[in-house]
Amino acid sequence: MARGKKAAKELSPEEKLQQALVPAEEQPYPIPGNWCWIHLLTSFENHTDSKKKVQSKKYLKNGKLAIVDQGQELVGGYTDDESMSYSGELPVIIFGDHTRCIKYIDFPFSQGADSVKVLSPKTFYDTRAFFFALQSVEIPNMGYRRHYPLFPQFSIPVPPLSEQHRIVSRIESLFAKLDEAKEKAQAVVDSFELRKSAILHKAFTGELTERWRKEYGVGMESWKRCTVGSVCNDVKVGIVIKPSQYYTDKNEGTPAFRSANVREYRIDDFDWVYLNEEGMVNNKRSIVHTGDVLVVRSGNPGTACVVSEKFDGYNAIDILIAVPNQELILPNYLCLFTNSPLGKQSVTEGKRGMALAHFNVKGYSKVQLNVPPISEQEKIVHTLNESLGKEQQAKEAAEAALAQIELIKKSILARAFRGELGTNDPAEEWAGELVKKAL
Repeated sequence: MARGKKAAKELSPEEKLQQALVPAEEQPYPIPGNWCWIHLLTSFENHTDSKKKVQSKKYLKNGKLAIVDQGQELVGGYTDDESMSYSGELPVIIFGDHTRCIKYIDFPFSQGADSVKVLSPKTFYDTRAFFFALQSVEIPNMGYRRHYPLFPQFSIPVPPLSEQHRIVSRIESLFAKLDEAKEKAQAVVDSFELRKSAILHKAFTGELTERWRKEYGVGMESWKRCTVGSVCNDVKVGIVIKPSQYYTDKNEGTPAFRSANVREYRIDDFDWVYLNEEGMVNNKRSIVHTGDVLVVRSGNPGTACVVSEKFDGYNAIDILIAVPNQELILPNYLCLFTNSPLGKQSVTEGKRGMALAHFNVKGYSKVQLNVPPISEQEKIVHTLNESLGKEQQAKEAAEAALAQIELIKKSILARAFRGELGTNDPAEEWAGELVKKAL
């Protein structure tokens, strides 16, 4: 080992450079002539020590050190323990070995898990430029396996230093515009639940149809305070005791609802279990029909949907089945109420066994709600479907925009380190000379 280190020290600058450079036939893609490809491990030092106290007292938050640890943001809280502070110079790049997250760190920090790598780029690479360049390296996703051992397989392009500075300036200018758009799209996504809750609250307190009532000369006295049990012909529960004894395969059985198939206002038509003939005969009471309202009992209690004609005759396992008296209440009205903040609050108050978040027949039957005449229920259901549909479309459009922004950022990074941003000056010195000097 000692002889190997000595031999490495005796290499000439030109020989060291040749070891660092990637042969032409192994280069991932073409780059400008005054750039060079080097092996990724040659581009940085890996600092894993965090034992000495940092001198600066300018901590990130409330006089505490940020803990750099695994996670999407690579910052996992704060600590007073200076003994675990990173001892090297800043800025550095943090690589999350399990998550492949990369973060630019220019503040004192405490290193967390061992699988977080602290990468300090060598002098031929501007730290900010290296931060962006490393994100353009397509390291495959290995799940929970560590990614750092894959680094020897990869290489990284090195532009001249002045070009690195121009690339950083251009990327940050483009990213600033994208981040502004991202902030607006994220605000739409984040406020979706609040907007939906406000619409539903208005619906079930009469505010949503106030103008409609005035038009038809109807007052709030037409609304009745009822329990779910009083407006349903039946409230029952699906198979609870050993449903698996009746399971069979798809070709021989009848599908049965489980909690996973019940979503807010919709049915997830996949991952069914199937009951054999004996299971269907022994559990006729839990067979569901068009217009029944299905309500999740545990996990996310209160989530409800209406059985459509397609699913008529399916069975149900460990979920509530409400059979509305459609002369008193529309199935969709009951479903919308159950999914609303008022309904969810009533479900929470009616749960039994709080640790299991379990909801039972008696609890749901006692839930109280305001019930207007059928004609107004129809108006409420129509208006809600229209309003909530528009809100859902806005949310989905915003989520699509967020995904597109991330793709655009990746595209910008890829173009930047292919020399395609129009910033390169071919008259500048070959980057290999800078690498050789640093080595």
